[in-house]
Amino acid sequence: MAASIMNLEQKYLALLQEAQRRQLPDLESIRLCFQTLSLATAIDRDCAALLAPHGLSEGRFVLLFLLDAAGEGLAPNRLAEQAGVTRATVTGLLDGLEREGLIERQGDTRDRRALRIQLTHKGKQVAKNVFRQHGRWIAGLFGNLSAAERRQLGALLDKVSGNLATASSRMST
Repeated sequence: MAASIMNLEQKYLALLQEAQRRQLPDLESIRLCFQTLSLATAIDRDCAALLAPHGLSEGRFVLLFLLDAAGEGLAPNRLAEQAGVTRATVTGLLDGLEREGLIERQGDTRDRRALRIQLTHKGKQVAKNVFRQHGRWIAGLFGNLSAAERRQLGALLDKVSGNLATASSRMST
């Protein structure tokens, strides 16, 4: 267990040590949970550091990706739906992308009341560069896993994820 503890954030290490001191049951599950949380935090932090030089947050990156895939542009409400965020959040993200010159808002040719959001030439270039860099970064995260190990990891994560609803329902009763 000592090798895995080194991968834990300090707060989780402290919590795990307290759990050991109290002799809580199933310390291995507690450690796995904290290890997963630490990994997710590290991935988020590294992703943010990768996007920051391009003036992008995760939210802006997602919109850039969706707009790049949509060629002819998308309506703001459709972007919000696809990104899984509120319309107000999309508006704020689009305002930032527009200030950076990465998107433009245009009237919809089929419906004058509607807007379509499209990438500018600069936006397309930034998207191309960031997607390439981001793809290499993600591949590097899992590069030392074989195809079979990746499938196994995915299956194990799905299995744990399936337990969330069950655990939540038990806690609320």
